Amino acid sequence: MPRYDLDGKVALVTGAARGIGFGTAQALTKRGASVVIVDLDQDAADRAASQLSDTRALGVAADVTDRGAMQRAVALTVERFGGLDVVVANAGIASKGATLRAMSTESFDRVLDVNVMGVCRTVEVALPQIVERKGHVVVIASIYAFMNGAGAIPYAMSKAAVEQLGRALRLELAPHGASASVAYFGFIDTEMVHRIIDADPLADDLMDSIPKLLRKRLKPAEAGEGIVRGIEKRAPRIIRPRRWALLSVTRGFFNPLSDRRNERDATMLGIVEKLDARANEEQPTSA
Repeated sequence: MPRYDLDGKVALVTGAARGIGFGTAQALTKRGASVVIVDLDQDAADRAASQLSDTRALGVAADVTDRGAMQRAVALTVERFGGLDVVVANAGIASKGATLRAMSTESFDRVLDVNVMGVCRTVEVALPQIVERKGHVVVIASIYAFMNGAGAIPYAMSKAAVEQLGRALRLELAPHGASASVAYFGFIDTEMVHRIIDADPLADDLMDSIPKLLRKRLKPAEAGEGIVRGIEKRAPRIIRPRRWALLSVTRGFFNPLSDRRNERDATMLGIVEKLDARANEEQPTSA
């Protein structure tokens, strides 16, 4: 596909008051796009929008798990800017590390509701505009779409589901001249990472289980810039840091070997035992 010029386009980004979402909104604005910042908190959405533009940014409060709220967000976008060309379904949460046996039902359900159904509702209500204007959709997966998700099962499940959504959506949109990308991120220096990973007493052990080469963290602005470059290329996949790309394409070979190694690794089994002992602990989600 030819380069997608974002100048004059209209984009809606969920979870955009901070982190990757705000980084994406910044990069879109720099390209000349008008941007709607969707967040749970109206004040936070307004503050983020005010940092981008007085005329080309709008803050909207909406919960991605509420289909009606997302319909209203799209309607406000069309009313304010005349249409919608790009949607970035970025809003997502994670829960404190625990095994499935130890995890609270409420945390499990909340992660799937936001990360899967929230993404689906965001995309679904935007599709009429995306198709009409031959636009573009970005869904945010993760390296956990192809890594073993032990200790983070609902998060890994959700990101694998989002990957499948984005892949299928790209094919379904092709006859209409529209397109979709799946974005896969490693460790980004966001509030969610700080609250769920860095604040966990097991964080050092968990990080040590990942090859040092793959632990590099990007700033949210770098992740957002990666998303926008992917939109401009109408790229099927956006992977940041790029060093994760090799693991993504070789997952069919690497994953069975990695799983087998972990099942025999005393350190990894020790981490799992500690995660399994968290049944009576507080298990908040990141939002």
